[in-house]
Amino acid sequence: MVPLSVAWDDIGGLVDAHERFLAGSLVESDVRDSVLDSWKRCRSVGLEPHRLLVRYTEDVALDERFRHAADPVLADLTSSFAGASMTIALCDGQGRMVERLGGDRQLRDRLDAVRFAPGFDASESVVGTNGVGTALAERGPVYIAGREHFADCLQPFACAGAPVRDPLSGRIEAVLDITCLRDQGDPAMVRMVREAARSIEARLLEQADLRERALLAAYRRADGHAGEWPGQPDGLRPDLDGGALGRIDMAVLRAKAEELIASPHRTLDEVTLPSGRTATLLRRQVTGAAGETGVAVEARVLGGPRLRHLDVAAAPGKTGIPAAPVGEARLGSSVRRPAGPPATRSTPAPQAPATTPATAPATAPATAPATTPDGEPAGAEGWLLLVGEPGVGRLAMLARRRLELLHDASVRIGTTLDVTRTAEELAEVTVPRFADFVAVDLPDSVLRGEEPEALGGRTALRRVAIRAVRKQPHNLYEVGDTVEYVPSTPQARSLETRQSVIEPVLTEADGWIAQDPERLTPVLEAGIHSLITVPLRARGTTLGVVSFYRSLQPDSYEDDDLSLAQELVGRAAICIDNARRYTREHNTALALQRSLLPRGRSEQSAVEVAYRYLPAQAGVGGDWFDVIPLSGARVALVVGDVVGHGLHAAATMGRLRTAVHNFCSLDLSPDDLLTHLDDLVGRLDRGEGWAAENSPDSGIVGATCLYAVYDPVSRRCTLTRAGHPLPAVVAPDGSVAFVDLPACPPLGLGGMPFETVELELAEGSRLVLYTDGLVEDRHRDIDAGLDDLRAVLAGADRSPEDTCEAVLDALLPARPGDDVALLVARTHALGADRVAQWDLPSDPAVVSRSRAAVTAQLAEWGLEELTFTTELIASELVTNAIRHATGPVQLRLLRDRALICEVSDGSGTSPRLRRAQSTDEGGRGLFLVAQLTERWGTRYTPDGKVIWTEQPLPGCCR
Repeated sequence: MVPLSVAWDDIGGLVDAHERFLAGSLVESDVRDSVLDSWKRCRSVGLEPHRLLVRYTEDVALDERFRHAADPVLADLTSSFAGASMTIALCDGQGRMVERLGGDRQLRDRLDAVRFAPGFDASESVVGTNGVGTALAERGPVYIAGREHFADCLQPFACAGAPVRDPLSGRIEAVLDITCLRDQGDPAMVRMVREAARSIEARLLEQADLRERALLAAYRRADGHAGEWPGQPDGLRPDLDGGALGRIDMAVLRAKAEELIASPHRTLDEVTLPSGRTATLLRRQVTGAAGETGVAVEARVLGGPRLRHLDVAAAPGKTGIPAAPVGEARLGSSVRRPAGPPATRSTPAPQAPATTPATAPATAPATAPATTPDGEPAGAEGWLLLVGEPGVGRLAMLARRRLELLHDASVRIGTTLDVTRTAEELAEVTVPRFADFVAVDLPDSVLRGEEPEALGGRTALRRVAIRAVRKQPHNLYEVGDTVEYVPSTPQARSLETRQSVIEPVLTEADGWIAQDPERLTPVLEAGIHSLITVPLRARGTTLGVVSFYRSLQPDSYEDDDLSLAQELVGRAAICIDNARRYTREHNTALALQRSLLPRGRSEQSAVEVAYRYLPAQAGVGGDWFDVIPLSGARVALVVGDVVGHGLHAAATMGRLRTAVHNFCSLDLSPDDLLTHLDDLVGRLDRGEGWAAENSPDSGIVGATCLYAVYDPVSRRCTLTRAGHPLPAVVAPDGSVAFVDLPACPPLGLGGMPFETVELELAEGSRLVLYTDGLVEDRHRDIDAGLDDLRAVLAGADRSPEDTCEAVLDALLPARPGDDVALLVARTHALGADRVAQWDLPSDPAVVSRSRAAVTAQLAEWGLEELTFTTELIASELVTNAIRHATGPVQLRLLRDRALICEVSDGSGTSPRLRRAQSTDEGGRGLFLVAQLTERWGTRYTPDGKVIWTEQPLPGCCR
């Protein structure tokens, strides 16, 4: 090893990083992530770098099995360090030193000065960041050098540590550490200590293999087959059950055999196989020559005892079932030892020499009866299925259950794009199979779909999901409660370090109960005893924390449980982050669409309106509606639908709604308006003259629209549509009819004229406009939907609000696949007492008579305050019509929400407002009209045009 010329911790600003960290400054750019996480854990448990209270334990030892595997590896490692200033420390699974080997006098003296010797407690919670304790906390190899140590007394050293695991259970049995002085440290030490740990694990696995072979030999001797393997022919005799067992049958048998091995209080089990056959499993104790204890499981298939009327948990001696001759087995199998994670071991059994039925009775201690209790022919003999140790069988059974839980989690978690529901699914999957109580805590920002800020201790979280096998203890926080974890709790440490925390014995976790001793003490008394906390992390972001508690399950959490919890939470975190991102996009699109849809009530009195908009579950769509006041007390009713969902559909809907408003301001007829809108949609599809990008959001797949104009004076309604569902009219007597509008193509196709239909509606009629999401979906044809709508609308004396509620209650599915817009308008009529009309000849002398008529009518309506301005407006408009237009002239006054004055003529030309020069004799009439009125304009009719003005009514007359 070549020593570094410069101390590693003096490079890159690490000199004062430790001091700045203790002062509360950010040091992420100066310290490795693993070291910084360790420092945060040390700070959370209250360690002080300059003062340590180290615990010492006398006579710390590891079991003989482990020492037998580790001693040769340690001896080789010590000899390889001969002449080097390095020492080897072997610690138990709790971080207490068992043995220290090697090192020159200088290094040993420095280590003795800090009492780094057998009995020393090197766990991270006691002495801070170091090779042993941090390897235990990280559950993996680490390298710590110089000032990376949290404690001041350990900074002169460099060390590398790696955990040593049981190859079958995955549990950390010990920690191996290599330590030297700081200036002699090298990150390559990690590779050396990791290889040594793996060598010890390999020797432990060899020991397990030797025990397995000894148990198999003991089974052979017990059955008189010490010189050969038990017979394992390929299949059952066809005359007994029609063929050999398949792979699925064998897999079920082996799984049940492993459960039987792991169950010390069960001896027999009856298994119904997928093929329909029935097998009986017998558990037999086996003791090896060197005292190894284990279990052998034999199987009988068909023909043998079925145990149909017996207790399968009874002892063999109480069932009356004789032992079967192993030598006459007729089923191919393998003799293997079930193993748990991380290694799975299988030992195939050699095929036995062929045996004949004539030799079976001689070797069998007893024979099966000729027939079964059900009268079926006997002949299914016992054959060896598995040999193993009860502890290893338990590991195999737990491993299978963990795999099944992971499979179920992959299917059941993330079925929706709802953050809260996804958290609930995680809790539902894990209780009671993995935990007795599960809590999921997320910040409010995640629930809103926003990016969460950095989470840590004292961060306000919201409990969004709880699942428990029982309601007690109820002292834990409920759904909806705000939780702020104190820095010492496992949850806060998980958030701070972004790593999982396991507390096998919760009564010893002082940091957890410090959260709220008054609330949590009864929780411990109620039986909760073990805890795992896992941070919800996805795509580099921490979204929250999940807590798994055990109370009814007696076993404390182990390392394998921690790995399983991390896998479960990791899968759930991706689903929650996907739901969060969808929520953000959905909320953005919904906010955009709601900002583009009408708010409040339109200022008009022609119709009484109620409306509803409901977005789809899949996302915001392009449905819209509008109520637009027009000139002459008329009103326009619009409902449209842009195909698709998301921001693009919402933005397109906003553009079309704005265009409709602009076209309405021109007082276009319904068919002309849709023609202009059709042209606009076509230009939007083509990119409005720009080269359209080939992206999913480019262009519009389609848009439909229904446009209606209602005139309260004539009670006539003009309608036209572009690919939209038919509107419904509910008469005052409650009868329902769908307006037979001509079918015109959707917007954007072009080339076809739009046709209109004109109706006369009785006062109090209800006009119902809607989008296709209300009457059509994947499970309902549009004709059936229209029939349902007709049935709901039928009935008199129902307000528009009540109509909306009834329609949605009857027709809206629980999870709509398309958004729905519904607009209900009940018509009013402008009575004859509020309308005054005069037909005027084309004679200038009639102007004075028109002024007199206007004055008299305003006096009758009590609007004397408006007499002067209205006389001037009427005089100017009538004069212009007589002078510049042709055809009959008509003057009309309407008293609505405003005083409306209209003058119509037979000309198709529109007057133009201009600014007159000081020398001009004319050109000031329209300017005066514009100044004296609130609004004015021109609308064209089939017979000419109408010039109209509006004046606000006095406050007392509104």
